[in-house]
Amino acid sequence: MPLTYRPFITLDKEELGVQPKPYVNVGEVERYASVIGGTALIVAGLWRRTVPGIIFSLIGSSLIYRGISGHCHAYEALGKNTAGTHRPGVPDNAGTKVEKTITINRAPDEVFRFWRNLENLPQFMEHVESVRVLDDKRSHWRVKAPAGTDVEWDAEIINEHPNEMIAWQSLPGADVQNAGTVRFEAAPGGSTLVRVVLEFQPPGGALGAKVAKLFHESPEQQLDDDLGRLKQVLETGQAAAAAGGQSQG
Repeated sequence: MPLTYRPFITLDKEELGVQPKPYVNVGEVERYASVIGGTALIVAGLWRRTVPGIIFSLIGSSLIYRGISGHCHAYEALGKNTAGTHRPGVPDNAGTKVEKTITINRAPDEVFRFWRNLENLPQFMEHVESVRVLDDKRSHWRVKAPAGTDVEWDAEIINEHPNEMIAWQSLPGADVQNAGTVRFEAAPGGSTLVRVVLEFQPPGGALGAKVAKLFHESPEQQLDDDLGRLKQVLETGQAAAAAGGQSQG
């Protein structure tokens, strides 16, 4: 199966059941500093009333805009985002999106119930070590990364329609920011078409390099294999050792 990366695609916010937000790529501390520094430059510029003073005022105005809006055009051009893990889900326009579908010979309500019990997910998701349910909406994830390391995050279900759809996003502080939806659609013969849309953004720094290596194994192939194992678990009651190539889409 050919590998296709589709970077900088934002997950459909309507699918997640939330309204789109402005593109914020500046962290909170930087935003406060920008407003304070911009105000100081404007005051200094107005006091001087000279050409340098006008320049100071213009720079100050741009800093205030940066602080209030949370958007920096220079960061956008460089592909940089310091809003980081202080926001839930994946910052706008800064993730990699993968999508897969598979048909499972089980009824939608059965497939939904199995997935909705999140502690079942490690049975077919190869890299997921554990999912611990914290309450009806929140869960804690631990995922294997290269070199014997783990990455962890808390996630929250943000939209749910029984037997039809589950949407989730990671919570602030996640090692890997992620969001997605899984839909369960009735198919001929009493089977279910499972459609998964996943978007993720690894962190920066040394940890980010390890996580990137994990996902660069091929995120689409990983999702394909995971869904193949889900199919085998539900249809035969046994996990597949290798289930690639069984998905459709």
